[in-house]
Amino acid sequence: MKRTVAIVGGATVAKALESEADVILIDPRDAFVNAAASLRALTQPDWANNAFYPFETLLSQGKVIRDRAASVDAGGVTLASGEHVAADYVVLATGSSYAYPAKPASDSIDEALDDLRRTHKELRQAGKVLILGAGPVGLELAGEIKEVWPDKHVTIADPAEELLPGFKPEVVEDLRGQLDALGVEVRLGTGLVAPPATEAGLADAFTVTTTDGDEIAADIWFRAHGVSTNSDYLADGKLTTRTPEGRVPVTEFLNVKGHDHVYAVGDITDVAETKMAAFAMQHAEVVAKNIIAQLNGEPPTATYQPLPYPMIMVPLGPNGGVGQLPSPDGPFVTPAATVSEYKGADLFTGRFVEQFGPTAA
Repeated sequence: MKRTVAIVGGATVAKALESEADVILIDPRDAFVNAAASLRALTQPDWANNAFYPFETLLSQGKVIRDRAASVDAGGVTLASGEHVAADYVVLATGSSYAYPAKPASDSIDEALDDLRRTHKELRQAGKVLILGAGPVGLELAGEIKEVWPDKHVTIADPAEELLPGFKPEVVEDLRGQLDALGVEVRLGTGLVAPPATEAGLADAFTVTTTDGDEIAADIWFRAHGVSTNSDYLADGKLTTRTPEGRVPVTEFLNVKGHDHVYAVGDITDVAETKMAAFAMQHAEVVAKNIIAQLNGEPPTATYQPLPYPMIMVPLGPNGGVGQLPSPDGPFVTPAATVSEYKGADLFTGRFVEQFGPTAA
């Protein structure tokens, strides 16, 4: 008799395990969202379907329950509906939330696409764009806007004093040069006295005052900061005690500490690294290997060790961008052509088409 694996939000782990166990994927959405593609989906509506992959095309043998997890214990998952899904193994992969449009506001593909089309129309008529946040999301959004509308004036403002802190100076220098070439204005060390009076994503002229007394005029603005971990369903403490950031303590095997048959992957873990999709995919591989070993009566041996330095790929549109990747000799700077090849050109679309099959949206 096959063992049951209940997976809260982890499409990649579910796909890897469906031939090995009775997989139950629990997710309130009707599709997996490739968050890397969300910003291009905003600027290029004809491309937007590439961001969404219906769960119905994901699993040929497993089961998908469209509901939210309300609680998790060592024996399974309690749903918002009140049903308890009993399981031999549990995987927590609920990720994090981020401001729209970097992550959709809706759980439905159709509604999310409607949101993106509506915001696209607002953005299209705006001559001046203000992006609050100079991290990877704000930078990528600026690049996608400039790719479609090179004449729009884009300003990025952030209270931080430097771009991509912790990365090699050559990466930051290259980034600054590309932003200058695109005509993107970057204002660091700049906070706002008060947020814009208009709603984010709506075209309506406004002026804001910065903390250094300057003014910025724009026609539309977007928030590109403020990530939060999706782990409220663990607040009752039945499974574990979360960190102050809402994350889950894990072992090197990516077990939730204290539980041999419960795992966590991605943003929800307390692994000391930047929360990125690329790392979450590596977590998923480790967890799948360890659960398969346990299903076969063997001890788990796959471990995950974070890199001792940060890694990143920041596309600026399909052809530009900067990166810092690992090598046996330490971090190395990747040119725009490499960033385009590995991420910017298709934003991982090919990888997900392969995973979900040709019937994906």
